[in-house]
Amino acid sequence: ECLVYDQDGTSAAVSSLLGVSEDSLKMALTTIILEARGERLLKQLSTSQAEKALEATVKAAYGSLFAYLVTRINKSIEVQGEFGCETGGMDQGGDDVATVGVLDIFGFESFETNSFEQLCINYCNEALQQQ
Repeated sequence: ECLVYDQDGTSAAVSSLLGVSEDSLKMALTTIILEARGERLLKQLSTSQAEKALEATVKAAYGSLFAYLVTRINKSIEVQGEFGCETGGMDQGGDDVATVGVLDIFGFESFETNSFEQLCINYCNEALQQQ
């Protein structure tokens, strides 16, 4: 049986940030709902399955947060085009407008403690490499 071991209150903090109850978060990370022929079955995950579910949840949360931050930054530096309309990348005359670029020349492993900013940089690099 897979259980969430939380000695320092992390699950309470995470569930609060995600806007869900602590019980719902724990259930989402330790169980799966199987649906067949209109019936639902709640199945307990193994420890390794729960770890993979946690990793996927964290990756999705960081991915969404990174996309949100990039959108907000780009929106804040967006310039008005020739006719007063907002543009994304080029103005009406075809000229480039302000954008944000991220470059990581040293890599994720060169920091003793990886910060959120470094995680964002590496997530961006991974996304760019997959294109």
